[in-house]
Amino acid sequence: MTVLINKPGTEVAGALPAVPADVVPPAVARRPLGALVGAYVALTKPRVIELLLITTLPVMFLAAGGLPPLGTALATLAFGTMSAGAANAINCFIDRDIDAKMRRTRRRPLARAQVTPAEALTFGIVLAAGSTAGFALTVNWLAAALSAAAIGYYVFVYSLLLKRRTSQNVVWGGIAGCMPVLIGWAALTGGLAWTPFVLFMVVFLWTPPHTWTLAMRYREDYAVAGVPMLPVVATERRVVAESLAYTWATVLCSLLLWPVAGMSVVYGAVAVVLGAALLAEGHRLLRSVRAGIVGVKLRPMRFFHLSNVYLALLFTAVALDPLLS
Repeated sequence: MTVLINKPGTEVAGALPAVPADVVPPAVARRPLGALVGAYVALTKPRVIELLLITTLPVMFLAAGGLPPLGTALATLAFGTMSAGAANAINCFIDRDIDAKMRRTRRRPLARAQVTPAEALTFGIVLAAGSTAGFALTVNWLAAALSAAAIGYYVFVYSLLLKRRTSQNVVWGGIAGCMPVLIGWAALTGGLAWTPFVLFMVVFLWTPPHTWTLAMRYREDYAVAGVPMLPVVATERRVVAESLAYTWATVLCSLLLWPVAGMSVVYGAVAVVLGAALLAEGHRLLRSVRAGIVGVKLRPMRFFHLSNVYLALLFTAVALDPLLS
């Protein structure tokens, strides 16, 4: 279901969001160097980058059939970090009005006036240019093109087009978060194959339930900010049911990698155990909501945190499998 937010003053597609008068942060004051550096680092959303790197490096092990060349691996991780940081910094610029309204994000640098909007945008553009050039010069042009495409998709498709306009924002917007899998493979091989696309789909299918369970916890925040996340516009029962459907698809897709990539029984066993644990938690949520349990008593963050562990351990198995087989 697609839900459009139509309110007075709603931005047209592609336009930069206006900042309401009641959430405009105070003017940026004189800033110590350490605090300024910390603010710029925070603009890149380091915790989000960690999750992206978790999917990049293991794919390089799989592509290499063992340890990847150190120089290529380090360059890919370095410029991949810059690429993700660029997209996140520009996203902070676009979402500065939303961030100032939401409890979860009101401590971000723009909401606290630690940097100006112009500084944040400039920083993001410089990182984007640097990461693309770095990939092209030290890795290969395919990795550079995929990196640039990921930045463009996250900024223009997700942040500007989808996020404020449809409850399916994280479904299609999540494509940007899947790109590190393709970038890691392309960095090692100079091309693409079915194996990275299977892993791409694992991350793609994993993203909606991971994000929706977080949004269930912060539903009021998203509602106040006018962001139509699925938990804002749908019943908890529907959110949990759709999350479980995506979870089943994630687990089945993770098992598909076993024959497609010729993985050993080590990966297969890990994928089965991790998938069973994640599905058990998803079914717990469904049983709870069917029993009439609502709100914080559903404990959706249990699924959210478990989904982080699931992805990290699954991709660890992807990296270890070629070393053990």
